[in-house]
Amino acid sequence: MSERDGILPGLVRGLATTARSLTRHTHTAEYPDVSPALPPRSRGVIALTEENCTSCMLCARECPDWCIYIDSHKEELPPTTPGGRARQRNMLDRFAIDFSLCMYCGICIEVCPFDALHWSPEFEYAEVDIRDLLHERDRLGAWMATVPPPPALDPGSAVPAEVTAAAKPKRPAPAGAAPAARARPARPARTEGGGTPARPPRPRREAPTRELPVTPPVDATQVIPVTPPAPEAGPGTPDAGGPAPRLQPGEGGE
Repeated sequence: MSERDGILPGLVRGLATTARSLTRHTHTAEYPDVSPALPPRSRGVIALTEENCTSCMLCARECPDWCIYIDSHKEELPPTTPGGRARQRNMLDRFAIDFSLCMYCGICIEVCPFDALHWSPEFEYAEVDIRDLLHERDRLGAWMATVPPPPALDPGSAVPAEVTAAAKPKRPAPAGAAPAARARPARPARTEGGGTPARPPRPRREAPTRELPVTPPVDATQVIPVTPPAPEAGPGTPDAGGPAPRLQPGEGGE
């Protein structure tokens, strides 16, 4: 053992290291006595805005872990204008997330078209029993208080369409003018039996007349000329195909 690796030099070096650490800032967070300083957009838990949820089931269908449970029913809303038509609306009965299955991918938050789900930096929701990690809408709604406000827009960026539509003034209605109703054709009156009256018969279209060519009658007594048969071709017939007869001297016309 060399003099450099002896007990005394090693003890001195250890005391020097301890003395240097006393003057440095500690990085150890004494949780839970001291809460850690998390980034404002850290992903802790998913919060729910129940008023924005329309039970469209889009988040439950897109969840790769199938850890979102939604139950709803339909209710009929009265018409907002006299003579209007009643409408139906989905009413949320249950919205629960099983955090023992959730892998915190955030797909449900991204696909929600009504901004009903948000990331919350809350992380203190550990339970002794894993079955208690199935949180209902009351617990999810309570976490909305921990959701930080959205970041401010970049300078020079376009104003969102939602802000522009909310700031647009409404058109003033003319004084004493009733809202114009769309004119509809009058319906035929019902008969005494309760049925609709019979429709008048439609005029029948006549087919256009077409003139056909007239063929003259054939006379049975008419004599049809008969063509005599052609004579048979012989050796002396000039029309025969055989060779012409040889003429003797003095038989010609000359």
